[in-house]
Amino acid sequence: MNPAARALRAIAQTLLAALLLSLAWLFFVWPPPSWWRSHWPAETAFMRMRAGQAAFDTIPRRYAPLPLDSISDWVERLVLIGEDDAFYQHGGIDYRQLRDALGYRRASFSWSDPRDRAELWRVLLKVRESDDGMRGASTITQQLAKNLYLSPSRNPLRKVKEAAIAWRLEQALEKDRILELYLAVAELGPNTWGVEAAAQRYFRRSAARLSQEQAALLAATLPHPLSSNPGHRPGRTQYRANLLLERLQMSNVQ
Repeated sequence: MNPAARALRAIAQTLLAALLLSLAWLFFVWPPPSWWRSHWPAETAFMRMRAGQAAFDTIPRRYAPLPLDSISDWVERLVLIGEDDAFYQHGGIDYRQLRDALGYRRASFSWSDPRDRAELWRVLLKVRESDDGMRGASTITQQLAKNLYLSPSRNPLRKVKEAAIAWRLEQALEKDRILELYLAVAELGPNTWGVEAAAQRYFRRSAARLSQEQAALLAATLPHPLSSNPGHRPGRTQYRANLLLERLQMSNVQ
């Protein structure tokens, strides 16, 4: 076996071990995903993390979870366009987006094909060097799993946990409830959690009364809520919002 094949096998064995450990860890996840069918989080893992950071000590927490029918339809549409346009089709992980984000260029994969192995090795080295493109591959369910239980760490084990929890959330909850929870707890600025809190902070109105343009600004805030939001570097947020509105218009034409 050549060195590249041995390295790939070692990576596969490490990933398998991480997956098995994560599956065992999932039995101790609390509250279990089924708890969220009828409960709102009192505090998420992300909220606890921010509470322990000195930069947020003097910023009061804004958090007001709402059901989907109390949120402007524009929010749902633009968040799906920006974060996960296949949300209602996948089972928690969008393998098409994952492949594209990783930059895997082969149509399929087989351990017996040296070209597939070489391409996988190239992709793994790229991911190791930079995680910049991985957010685009994270579904709304994965982002909810991370917010509820985990952290923004780039540790590969955390990504395995995220995928496993996302799968459990998909088994336990209906799609609309997953989206509802995500819109309730997503970080949308310094100590600002969820669409209602963000609507009140930035626009002084309820989430139900958000216009198309305001909804686009909140959807554009999701990728980088602390470094770019309607209250901080609004020009960057507006640029992303305009791209989302263009995509919305194109989807209406099709």
